[in-house]
Amino acid sequence: MSTVHATTVSTSEAPFYGAEWRKLMMWLFLVTDALLFAGFLGGYAFARLASDAPWPDREAIFSLNFITAMTFLLITSSTTMASAVLAARNRDLGKAKLLLIVTALMGVGFLGMQAYEWTHFIHAGARLDGNPWGVPAFSAYFFLITGFHGTHVLIGALVLLLTALRSMKRENAGEMVEVAGLYWHFVDLVWVFVFGCFYLV
Repeated sequence: MSTVHATTVSTSEAPFYGAEWRKLMMWLFLVTDALLFAGFLGGYAFARLASDAPWPDREAIFSLNFITAMTFLLITSSTTMASAVLAARNRDLGKAKLLLIVTALMGVGFLGMQAYEWTHFIHAGARLDGNPWGVPAFSAYFFLITGFHGTHVLIGALVLLLTALRSMKRENAGEMVEVAGLYWHFVDLVWVFVFGCFYLV
């Protein structure tokens, strides 16, 4: 009587054309999310070009120095995130954990500054359906685009904290940090486009 030994193949960790599956799934998500942001920013650009009324002067509404400081904080967080990924690859998990927490706190700082900016904007009279500057779509797109991006920053900060607190003891800690880093760099890159399109152009 012969016994056939079945070979168990684990597909949960199997690479897809050389790419680790978590990283592949993150890239697929980022591509679809980038298209969504592109649609929002494209809609904003179309509304602005199609508007008969003059588009509000952002310099008269926002403190561009404050917005620039927000941007600097978020871009700087990309540096700490990249350092966390490098530390995790080198198996310096204590340093990676610290850098993840620092990056998350910088994201929280950005959100705090954004909340202050929203409060200032709302106190000035901005609403989803109108504003004192004459073009209702202006404030509607502001709340939509910056709010959607802010949600991404909040999720990213939570992911970084969870990665720092729960994933450092895993064998694949380096991969987990790298996947979280992909998301964080994407969030930072999207803000560059939001900043450029909404506040500068």
